[in-house]
Amino acid sequence: MFNHLPLNKLLTLGICLGLTLSACSKKDDDAKKTPAPTLVSTVTAQTTNLEIREEAVGTIEGLMDPTVAAEVAARVTKVLANPGQKVSKGELIVLLDATDYQLQRAEAQAEVARLQALLSNQGRLVERNQALVQKNFISKNALDDLTTQQAALKEQLAGARSRLDSVSHTGSKTHVIAPIDGVVEKQIVSVGDYVKVGDPLLQIISSKRLRAHLPYPESIAATLQPGLKVRLSTPTSPTEVISTIRELKPLIGSNNRAVDVIADVVDEPGWQAGASVNGSVIMGEHENAVVVPEQSLVLRPAGEVVYVIKDNLAQQRIVKTGLRQAGKVEITEGLSAGEVVAVDGAAFLTDKAKVNLQQPAQQAKP
Repeated sequence: MFNHLPLNKLLTLGICLGLTLSACSKKDDDAKKTPAPTLVSTVTAQTTNLEIREEAVGTIEGLMDPTVAAEVAARVTKVLANPGQKVSKGELIVLLDATDYQLQRAEAQAEVARLQALLSNQGRLVERNQALVQKNFISKNALDDLTTQQAALKEQLAGARSRLDSVSHTGSKTHVIAPIDGVVEKQIVSVGDYVKVGDPLLQIISSKRLRAHLPYPESIAATLQPGLKVRLSTPTSPTEVISTIRELKPLIGSNNRAVDVIADVVDEPGWQAGASVNGSVIMGEHENAVVVPEQSLVLRPAGEVVYVIKDNLAQQRIVKTGLRQAGKVEITEGLSAGEVVAVDGAAFLTDKAKVNLQQPAQQAKP
């Protein structure tokens, strides 16, 4: 169909077709060079109260860890509690040979019976002689002697009964019982050992009352004082304990440079003496602090920035930060509560960059 066209018109038509193809190619190249919007997730900046904490790792001391000792001299016949075994207050834990005390008790019982017989006979004599005195058959002095002997026998009987009670009480100490609820930490004696008064038998530890020792550096010693709240946790228990500083021990020396902060833990299941403890002393509180996730904070040449997302565009904000706790960072300047900031993908953004939202904006949990 182009055979009948003049040459100049053919040239003009070719030039137009070439320009059209070139323009289309340029548009395709420009479309390829335009970057795709960055996919980001967002969060809404919220306000919360942040605690100012000073943290340390220390140890737990048991305040009730008695060493059970022998109260009588005897040979060990049976050990009823082994290391690691739980025992209750009043539970029998060690048996000692009670043969000697059983013999002494039998002897004391016999003495009591003898004096009771003598006293009974003396009472009858006094009664008979009182009748004779009334009839003037004997003198009153003779009755007084019998009465005095009767009183002496009564005192001897009281002493013998006290002796019997003492022997019985001493003999009962051959049954050694647990003084507290706890766990046997150490077995010191074995069956067949001869123990004297005061010799240790077993060691028992109790978790009813514990004491946390937390070393803090001398640089903050002046700010620590009794009564400050302390959050305590230990690997042996999932329970966090809220306590207070009981006292401070000035242990600053050439080797430690630390102050011993003491806080009590009372009747907490799972807490054990000798375990480690993490402590946080609450020094104060930042009220209504603006917080965002740490992932929202990006380091740029201008400083620390966050990217506020509005109308699918990222706006760079230079901010100042404060406390960092539990994956959150406090923003002291440059951001207000309620503004939506980028979280995942924030590190790939620039000012006024287009974004695609991965999910609807959610609130930052304190």
